[in-house]
Amino acid sequence: MIKSIKNISNIKSVVQKLQNKTVKVTQSLGRNKYTSYTGTLTDIYPALFTVIPKTPYNGKTSFSYADILCGEVRLRLYGKKI
Repeated sequence: MIKSIKNISNIKSVVQKLQNKTVKVTQSLGRNKYTSYTGTLTDIYPALFTVIPKTPYNGKTSFSYADILCGEVRLRLYGKKI
């Protein structure tokens, strides 16, 4: 998981390597509740990145790099740990 990386610039470089690949996203909802889904990491911007879920949900979800740094969002290459 990306949580061991302590620097936002390192997180950005790891996320850039995952562009256009299928990832598993685990998101904290608070109070020990989590949701996870698979999707394609499509767009990378200076402050955030977007994931299109592979579910019947129509739309994109966007996350900031600080979400990964704080542990709110975890990314894994689909089938492998990062």
